[in-house]
Amino acid sequence: MNILTDALLVFLSYVFASWLWLGVVTKNPNMASLANLGNGSAMAAVVYALWTVAVLGMLRVYRVTRVRKLGTEFRNIALGNLIALVTVAALLYLFRLQEFSRGVLGIYYITVVAAMMAKRLAIRHFWAQGYNLKHNLVVGSGHLTRRYAAEVEKDKSLGVHLAGVISPREEGWAERLEARLHGEGIDEVILALEPEELGVTVQVIQLCEKSGTKVSVIPFYNDVIPTRADIDNIGSIKLIQLRTTPLDEPFNAGLKRTFDIVVSALALIVLSPLLLIIAVAIKLSSPGPILFRQERVGLNKKPFTMLKFRSMRVNDGQNTAWSTDTDDRRTPVGALLRKLSLDELPQLWNVLRGDMSLVGPRPEIPFFVEQFRETVPLYMVKNQVRPGITGWAQVNGYRGDTSIPKRIEHDIWYIENWSFGLDLRIILRTLFGGMVNREVV
Repeated sequence: MNILTDALLVFLSYVFASWLWLGVVTKNPNMASLANLGNGSAMAAVVYALWTVAVLGMLRVYRVTRVRKLGTEFRNIALGNLIALVTVAALLYLFRLQEFSRGVLGIYYITVVAAMMAKRLAIRHFWAQGYNLKHNLVVGSGHLTRRYAAEVEKDKSLGVHLAGVISPREEGWAERLEARLHGEGIDEVILALEPEELGVTVQVIQLCEKSGTKVSVIPFYNDVIPTRADIDNIGSIKLIQLRTTPLDEPFNAGLKRTFDIVVSALALIVLSPLLLIIAVAIKLSSPGPILFRQERVGLNKKPFTMLKFRSMRVNDGQNTAWSTDTDDRRTPVGALLRKLSLDELPQLWNVLRGDMSLVGPRPEIPFFVEQFRETVPLYMVKNQVRPGITGWAQVNGYRGDTSIPKRIEHDIWYIENWSFGLDLRIILRTLFGGMVNREVV
């Protein structure tokens, strides 16, 4: 039904776009469209609709799951419809099968994407009202069971009903589980076992397979496993890669590095007059070097020398002390540079060299790295990617003297959910509002 209704939306959206653009806006019915292709219109509509849902299927839009985030599904819907539209338009143009209206195609794309998204919002609302629920049974007795129950209860739009909890610590649990599974109404079993309960894992899975019931597992190491984990095989042995990221893919890494090189090089050229003015102002305002060089920890825990415009008087605590919003070590020019984040501009050279990226977790000095690696969980994970001039934590307010655990939480989210679009979003947020900080001039 999901596929069929999407195919119907493809047909109706194109008919609507043809009517709106050709019949109302331009009043030019001579341009080709599904509404006036003659006897072949119905077949063309069917073929294009099938192609569109096939592309969406390849992007896993029709994967049967209720836990996928709407944002991910919306992105795939927009991308899939764009691919389908561009490929068909390219074929029409290359083989000169028919002229087509770009206005119709533009309105069609907006309409069909909006319609498919609206359909999914309506389905989520339908689930939230208690219709077409998926009934899940949990096997477990600890904090994972309680957390799963709380998450399901909190998000009604998942359409998941917790049909019960069976504790493997109680006598006769296996018989009760088998009885529930052989009856009707249980769609899936959720294994939420604590480490001391893992001995029943095989038995639970066997009971589920015996009754033909799906089973999902919440691993006891849930709090350290990333949102995306890859599984490799060595013979019959399965290896779960706990720290794979989108930037492990050579194409993604190459795209990000190419973008860094092009943008940093252009920025250094365009901003060279400003850089010269700042350098002169620093030299005239206080004794000492123009650039502040400091060792930081970067990709794969390798140290590098990070550059900044010097904003403070030369002092003995530069490698062991954090600056604050009202640091009395700041020079008058330095205070203004720090307020506007202009002291960070020399790091464009670090980006061009490959020490840093435009976007990524902020690098830290070795003194604090040694402290935080022992006190902040997952702190060193951020060193799996190049550090950045700006980052997801910074645009969300975690910069300078702020919560380190919260900063790491945002850094890890960025690493696990990286995309080129996310980098562009962070850069735009930095340029339009993220450069001015809380420091007092």
